[in-house]
Amino acid sequence: MDERSELKRQVDEDGASGERDTQKGKYMTFKSGNEYFGLEIQYVNEIIQLQAITAIPETEDYIKGLINLRGKVIPVVDVRLRFKQEPFEYNDRTCIIVINIKSMMVGLIVEKIAEVVEIKEDNILPPPTVGRTDRIQNKYVYGIGKVGDTVKLLLDPDKLLNDEDLSVVEQANEMNIDEE
Repeated sequence: MDERSELKRQVDEDGASGERDTQKGKYMTFKSGNEYFGLEIQYVNEIIQLQAITAIPETEDYIKGLINLRGKVIPVVDVRLRFKQEPFEYNDRTCIIVINIKSMMVGLIVEKIAEVVEIKEDNILPPPTVGRTDRIQNKYVYGIGKVGDTVKLLLDPDKLLNDEDLSVVEQANEMNIDEE
C-alpha cells in the first residue's frame, strides 16, 4: 500500500466514524515549499491524485481551475501560489486534498502529503507576529502545532479563500446542484 493510500485510509476511517471527538486534535499535514502545514482532519473529505484541470479565465493565478470529481465540479487552488511561494512543477507526489469550506468542496493542490498527526491543544501556540512578510502567511495560519521536535503551521481553511474566490466556489456548487 503506498503512502497516499494509507493516508486516505486514515482520513476515511476518521471521517467514517462521524464523531467529532475521534477527529479532535487530528491534522492532515502536507508540505508546501520548505514548510509543513496542517489542516484539521474534520475539513478533509479525501485525497486524490492530480487530474486534468480546466482553467477559469480571469481568476487569481492560484485558482488553477475546476476538476470533475465523480460528477461534481470542484474548484482547485494551488497552495504554493496562494502563499506567494515559488511555483513548483507537478509530479507523481503532487495530489489534491479535497476539503469542505462553508459547506462547499474545494481542492488544494499540495506538493506532498506528509501524515496524519495528533496535536493536543496545549501543544498549539498562536502564530508569531514578526515582520510584514510573516503577517501575509499568518492570515491563513491560526496556530503553530508542536509535533515532537518539529512544528506544523496550522491552517484556517475559511481564510484560504477570499470573498471573490468563494464566488467561484459557489458558482461551481450551483453547477453541481443544477445537474442533480
